[in-house]
Amino acid sequence: MIDTQAIRSKILDLAMRGQLTEQLPEDGNAEELYQQILEEKQKLIKEGKIKKEKPLPEITDEEIPFEIPENWKWVRLKELCTKIVDGDHNPPAGVKEATSYLMLSAQNINRGTLTNLDNVRYLSADVFEEENKRTKLEVDDVLLTIVGTIGRSCVYQGGFNISFQRSVAVITTLIYSKFLKYAFDIPFIQNFMIEHATGAAQLGFYLNKLEKLLIPLPPNAEQKRIVKKIDQAFSVLDTIDKLQAQYADNLTALKSKLIDAAIQGKLTEQLPEDGTAEELYKQIQIEKAKIVFERKGRKDNSILPVDEKVPFEIPKKWKWIRFGETGFFRKGPFGSSLTKSMFVPKSDNTIKVYEQQHAIKKDHTLGTYYITKEYFDTSMKGFEVLPGDIIVSCAGTIGETYILPDTIERGIINQALMRITVVPSIDKQFFLYYFDSQLKKSAQDGNGSAITNIPPFDVLKNLYFPLPPLAEQKRIVQKLDEILPLCDRLK
Repeated sequence: MIDTQAIRSKILDLAMRGQLTEQLPEDGNAEELYQQILEEKQKLIKEGKIKKEKPLPEITDEEIPFEIPENWKWVRLKELCTKIVDGDHNPPAGVKEATSYLMLSAQNINRGTLTNLDNVRYLSADVFEEENKRTKLEVDDVLLTIVGTIGRSCVYQGGFNISFQRSVAVITTLIYSKFLKYAFDIPFIQNFMIEHATGAAQLGFYLNKLEKLLIPLPPNAEQKRIVKKIDQAFSVLDTIDKLQAQYADNLTALKSKLIDAAIQGKLTEQLPEDGTAEELYKQIQIEKAKIVFERKGRKDNSILPVDEKVPFEIPKKWKWIRFGETGFFRKGPFGSSLTKSMFVPKSDNTIKVYEQQHAIKKDHTLGTYYITKEYFDTSMKGFEVLPGDIIVSCAGTIGETYILPDTIERGIINQALMRITVVPSIDKQFFLYYFDSQLKKSAQDGNGSAITNIPPFDVLKNLYFPLPPLAEQKRIVQKLDEILPLCDRLK
């Protein structure tokens, strides 16, 4: 498989260093362009169209990340723009019926365009008029996500009545808009925005930092040549992506079908000596009650009896149960009960805070966040994780799972994780195969393309779970562990 994303990053990096295009004498130089921009801004200030700006700090040699051609110039973003604003910090509730007035957020900007416009907040005409006073979106404005998901951008092409939530910055620039969009995409700026993001509940690269962001400025003619070169290269890579996605989708579909067959009892033999799932179920109820008692949980009264609306047929010795009966579930602490201001340096008297990166990267050694043992004892004991617990990412990249090994540091889950303690009579790998193949389907978006939200607990716990005898669970896992790697070899 060709890593087209790495190629895109390399092309952007070369482009913004002036190594993708020739510097032509007839282009003039960026200093001349810079002075023209300053003159244009002064004219707009005199006309009352923009406000007078406070001076920006001078660019130091230490800030400059890489060399650019002699006729280019490093400038701060605000120097190139007549407007840099974010969206509404307290967005209105919107109206139930669809209108032609939309309020978008960071989730609606992806792959260089506005996307998923069915998932928006609709506004009435008068509310939109009030909202639009803030952003005043114009054709060729650059849109940049700055809160939560940071660094995605696009150039507004018109055609919609749009306002924005705080997670998006609207930028009106006096240089070529698409060049600025590509400048935001380069690895250095992407990493800089993420590394310098701040905030407790949600990280953001806010306007006071965005305005000071360094941008490499070529002459206007070269900006357009750079964009043309990038567009040509990316067009080829888009074609490669489509071909690879088609092939990968076929493999993904094959693996999904194999897992579906396995958890329906079609890949393994049902043996008399395994016993029945009904016998196992009685043991599971005892085990779950013990876990709930030990983890200081409450009896779950939201789990419904099993009815006839089961998703598929299972072998006679199996049993349908509700997902919530497989163990004890807990989401991370709410909002202000765990913030970065509470974190302390690691010591002999601290407790680790596990984050979504641990679930995504399957590595318990990552992370540097800790709380005091005292705060753990008084407020956070209910969120403790133990070896063998499964953590699930519930924010950003959603639905990634990780079984915590015996060697973990004592710790708790944060707001972005869910903890699942599976009863001993259910094989954890069997549980995860079912979770990945079936439960994610219940949380996919309308196109079935990606998991977007973990279902609410009342929904999650009442999803169906096919229960085989424990010995057969292990045979199913063994069979899938043998077959699935063979699919990967087809790549």
